[in-house]
Amino acid sequence: MQKVLIIVGPTAVGKTSLSIKLAKKLNGEVISGDSMQVYKHLDIGTAKVTKEESEGIVHHLIDIIDVDKRYSAADFVESANKLIDDIHKRGKFPIIVGGTGFYIQSLVDGLNLGGDHYDNEEYRNQMRAFAEENGKHALWLKLRSIDEVSAEKIGEENERRVIRALEVYHNTGVRFSEQTNNAVSIDPYIIALNTDRQVLYDRINKRVDIMFKEGLIDEAKWLDQKGDISLPAYKGIGYREFINYFHGNLDLEDVSELIKKDSRHYAKRQLTWFRNKMKVNWYDIISNMEVVKNIEKDVFNWLNDKKVP
Repeated sequence: MQKVLIIVGPTAVGKTSLSIKLAKKLNGEVISGDSMQVYKHLDIGTAKVTKEESEGIVHHLIDIIDVDKRYSAADFVESANKLIDDIHKRGKFPIIVGGTGFYIQSLVDGLNLGGDHYDNEEYRNQMRAFAEENGKHALWLKLRSIDEVSAEKIGEENERRVIRALEVYHNTGVRFSEQTNNAVSIDPYIIALNTDRQVLYDRINKRVDIMFKEGLIDEAKWLDQKGDISLPAYKGIGYREFINYFHGNLDLEDVSELIKKDSRHYAKRQLTWFRNKMKVNWYDIISNMEVVKNIEKDVFNWLNDKKVP
């Protein structure tokens, strides 16, 4: 089993800065576990690590696909496993950093996601059209009628995963909930960051203000000029909120407030996911930076197979 350090948590909680500190201590390389940072050209809205912030630490799975391409949890797991193996072989240490809970859980738990051989673009398009015409609830009921376990786990708001579960059943005849998990070849230590709720929300609001100053609107305009609001990348927070600015009646201040609200809601969902779906170790490095020393101690104990408090 290959040891892998994983840092998770909501947006704006300090994951990047901690990962750089630990990468320096561990001779590490960072693997992004963020579903939006894979897209080329979208730097500001996805809060990609800058050259200055990275301080020379190598980062992977950033800027790897075009904005019109689909990138799934299965793609992430395949890429991450290859990178983990390669990084270890080169005498370095892999550190996965990200807030996309389903990606991290899929890797850690070996979830069977249905690889490319299960892909059926025509069926996915049919289901998207069905959802657009009949609503998300009707789509979810369709899944519930064949796979109640998956329907209850996924929930009706996650249209993409509902369609994926339907697609796997359509192509294999086996319910998504009955797919056997894959063997896991990693031994992870998962650091989960959190802080006081209001402090986190204030940090999120401030981050959005900085994004606007850095040129987020130009980035969103570039994406919009692709001429297709159904692009996978256009569904991300920080971009989708601009649709009604470019094509509707929202003003820029409304867009800013909407991004802040969506980001806060997303942070809440992220925290719920990490609390309920995964075994993690919680730390707060914002209210007390001395906690970083505790993290370092716990990580080194884990690396040396000593009990972590």
